[in-house]
Amino acid sequence: MTLDLFAAMERRDEPLADGAWVLRGFALDIGQALVEDIHAVAEQAPFRHLVTPGGFTMSVAMTNCGQFGWCSDRRGYRYDQIDPITGKPWPAMPPRFARLAAEAAAHAGYAGFDPDACLVNRYIPGSRLTLHQDRDERDGTQPIVSVSLGVPATFQFGGNERAGPKQRVPLVHGDVVVWGGPSRLAYHGVLPLKEASHPLTGEYRFNITFRAARWKAEG
Repeated sequence: MTLDLFAAMERRDEPLADGAWVLRGFALDIGQALVEDIHAVAEQAPFRHLVTPGGFTMSVAMTNCGQFGWCSDRRGYRYDQIDPITGKPWPAMPPRFARLAAEAAAHAGYAGFDPDACLVNRYIPGSRLTLHQDRDERDGTQPIVSVSLGVPATFQFGGNERAGPKQRVPLVHGDVVVWGGPSRLAYHGVLPLKEASHPLTGEYRFNITFRAARWKAEG
């Protein structure tokens, strides 16, 4: 399946849960520039497959930019200011990233969002993200902003219990999901990526996730 770059859904807002929204097409106009920024970040901090504390290798490749980067290994999950592979600070968050995160958060009702961590995930056909909560951040009052680029995916979004009911939400290039408030600790994940092709990203799907980690501020 080949996806037409201009065959995107009309920009609109869809409520997902209390405090959570899908902003259809919110990042579409700057999608190409965002992909270029991702490649620039990856030149400084290459994509890698992290290992979970249980010893499993994640199928999704990832990197980070911003003040803090999210890391995982046999010691546990954490944020760190230093890339363990390069031994250098993570690349600075591109200004376009920070603007998009703040604008999307404000549009969803979370004014003043100032992320200090940005995770960039790269999916290939078959890769997936298991259900989890984003709970490693010190500042849980701030929302999560997640941007989809490239090949479409099916996003799972549930409640605060892993075993509860879950919505299956199709996401396409340019869609942004924002959740916080009552939904801040909602379980979420991505079903195995289906084979497809996108003019900007080929077989890949990129996901940019913005968080306010504040990892050292209160430590």
